[in-house]
Amino acid sequence: MNYVRKTYTGPLQAVILDWAGTTVDYGSLAPVRVLQQIFAARGIQVSEDEARQDMGLLKKDHIRALLGYPRIRAAWEEQHRHVPGEPEVESLFADFIPRQIKCLVQSAAPIPGAVEAVRRSRDRGLKIGSTTGYTRPLLELLLRHSSTQGYAPDCALCPDDVGAGRPLPWMIYENAVRMKVWPLEAIVKVGDTISDLEEGLNAGTWVVGVAQTGNMIGVTEEVWRDWPESERSKRLQDARDKLLTAGAHYVIETLADFDGVLDEIEARLRAGERP
Repeated sequence: MNYVRKTYTGPLQAVILDWAGTTVDYGSLAPVRVLQQIFAARGIQVSEDEARQDMGLLKKDHIRALLGYPRIRAAWEEQHRHVPGEPEVESLFADFIPRQIKCLVQSAAPIPGAVEAVRRSRDRGLKIGSTTGYTRPLLELLLRHSSTQGYAPDCALCPDDVGAGRPLPWMIYENAVRMKVWPLEAIVKVGDTISDLEEGLNAGTWVVGVAQTGNMIGVTEEVWRDWPESERSKRLQDARDKLLTAGAHYVIETLADFDGVLDEIEARLRAGERP
């Protein structure tokens, strides 16, 4: 007889949050700027759109992906007279870490409304996990700074902890193990990149995309406020469309808009729905 697991109709148990662009670093600017710097130091100009294409991946994987772009690969070959390979990936990554540490300190402030949204999530009984594409030393730096400003997740994991990063679901699985959360449909994964969404979908969680404060728009809060309403509306719609196309169950502008989505997901769970 084939075993069929009983349909889960209980409440949500946990939220797993991304870092840059979702909870801290409005516009997800720190990783973009450093990626551009390390390539520029080797005579290769990387556009912001190119740097953002694979945002959310383990940073070494992100560098590897950039070197695989035909334009960047051709520019590297012209500049250095050889095709870039793993030695170049390692060299760029070694340069990335100290630059990112320096930049990260200046970009660790929580996004407005994020700390309060996390507090409300805790008040409704949810555990708070997190995943990132940063390395463990970078994540520890973020944790130290964010905790002084009111944000400290119950579990904070990076690819170093599980052997691989997004879009593989292993960081979410390990969050579930450490926070003792089951089943996976009792978890909501929230992030601002396509790889965030893929991570959650691959794990079998609900996925919520963040449109305004992260990678999809990629500007500071000051720039965002200075844009006319027509520009903000257009950018938000473009970001929303991309996140929905990538598989988001819901899209919010900022984490401050999270509560209503949690209510809707819990209603769907009570009705016996799965992600």
